[in-house]
Amino acid sequence: MSLPAPPDRQSAARLYALLSAGGPPPRPELEFGSPFQLLVAVVLSAQATDKSVNLVTRELFASHGTPRGIVELGEEGLRQAIRTIGLAPTKARNLVRAAGIILERHSGQVPRSREELEELPGVGRKSANVILNVAFGQPTLAVDTHVFRVANRTGLAPGKTVGQVEERLLEITPPEYLRDAHHLLILHGRYVCKARRPDCPACVISVECRWPEKTAP
Repeated sequence: MSLPAPPDRQSAARLYALLSAGGPPPRPELEFGSPFQLLVAVVLSAQATDKSVNLVTRELFASHGTPRGIVELGEEGLRQAIRTIGLAPTKARNLVRAAGIILERHSGQVPRSREELEELPGVGRKSANVILNVAFGQPTLAVDTHVFRVANRTGLAPGKTVGQVEERLLEITPPEYLRDAHHLLILHGRYVCKARRPDCPACVISVECRWPEKTAP
C-alpha cells in the first residue's frame, strides 16, 4: 500500500493543536531529577517500559544519582541494581563507561550537543534527541516506534526509515510545537493510536488523520 500524501504545515498545526488541547504541556513519563538521571533513565528504557524503569531508578537515584555515584557503584553493583531491566549487563557496562566519560571530558556535566552525546556508550541518536529536548529544551524530535507509527499512519510525516520520518517531522512541524511534538506523538501512539488495536473512536485527531483504515467515531 502506498504511503499517504503528507499534509502541509497548516494541517500539521491543526493536528498538533488538537493533540495539545485541553491539557497541560505533555511531559515524559520517565522520572528524573537532573540531566544525568534522565540520560540513565533513557538508556535503561531501551526495550523496557517507563514504569519498570521508574521502579528501579527511584531507589538507584536516591543513593547513586550522579556520574560519580554510578562510577563508584561500579559495573557489578549497577548490574545488580538494575537486574529487573532487560539487557542489564550491557546497560550497566555502558552507563558506568558513560559516567566516567562525563566526569573526565565534561567536568561531570551531561554534554549539550548531539555529537558529544552520541559518543557516550549506549546513547544513540534517538536517546540523544530525547535528552536534548527534555533536559535542555532544544527543539528536537526523537522518533521511537510510537512516533514512527503515528507519523506514518496519520500521514503526518510518511517515511520508510526513522531518519526519513525525523527529517519530515522537522520540516512539517510548526516552530511553536517543536518543543512538545515528540511527547504529543509518543503519548498518542502509546495510549490511542496503538499498534494492534488503535482506538480510532476516541482519537482527537481523526479529522486530520489520513489513515484509510481508521474506524469512524
